[in-house]
Amino acid sequence: MSFTESLGSYGVSILLIAFVLNLLKIIRTDSIIYGLLNFAGAAIACYASYLIPYFPFVILEGLWTILSLVAVVKTIIRLRKNARQGLEQS
Repeated sequence: MSFTESLGSYGVSILLIAFVLNLLKIIRTDSIIYGLLNFAGAAIACYASYLIPYFPFVILEGLWTILSLVAVVKTIIRLRKNARQGLEQS
């Protein structure tokens, strides 16, 4: 297996782990770990697709990466807001 194939397989494996953990209700889609797994997996798969080069997957995985990053940022903002509200109620 070439470096690019290994890299792509690693990225897709991370995405599948996030998917399975969510299906098994171990992690929720609005959790930070789910977003980070999706971000990392998609970014790695995107880079591997770029190295091939197979641009339909570069676009797919690139958008997945961006949207996952947006979800992570939104989750962080929500968690900080909830933490502030908890401190104010104490």
